[in-house]
Amino acid sequence: MRKLTLIGSAALATALLILAPAALAGAGRDDRGVLKSGRCSAGATWKLKAKLDDGRIETEFEVDQNRVGRRWRVTIVRNGARVFSGIRRTVAPSGSFEVRRLLGNSPGADRITATARALGTGQTCRGSLAI
Repeated sequence: MRKLTLIGSAALATALLILAPAALAGAGRDDRGVLKSGRCSAGATWKLKAKLDDGRIETEFEVDQNRVGRRWRVTIVRNGARVFSGIRRTVAPSGSFEVRRLLGNSPGADRITATARALGTGQTCRGSLAI
């Protein structure tokens, strides 16, 4: 019985020595990044996400209106400079659209602002975050 306990303890110690450095290496990172969300001017909702990805910033802006086929003019700005401008249409089944971009990562904090305006209705969504 004592021999089995020693073998089990040795196996546990070996596993800890192997796994501990891998766990500590990622301890300072936050892989989730930053997530902001809110309501638009007339019932739709928005989400703006950003996270670091290999020296760049992976950015996602989503608007959910629950109506398929609505056209939106979308603009994304990083540190005062426009990095995306275009038209997106809400699609089935959720009546939403998403814009994804990999942005440059300047030294220090980056401020990202995303704006969407529904064509024909003027409904506006605007989100901002710092990473």
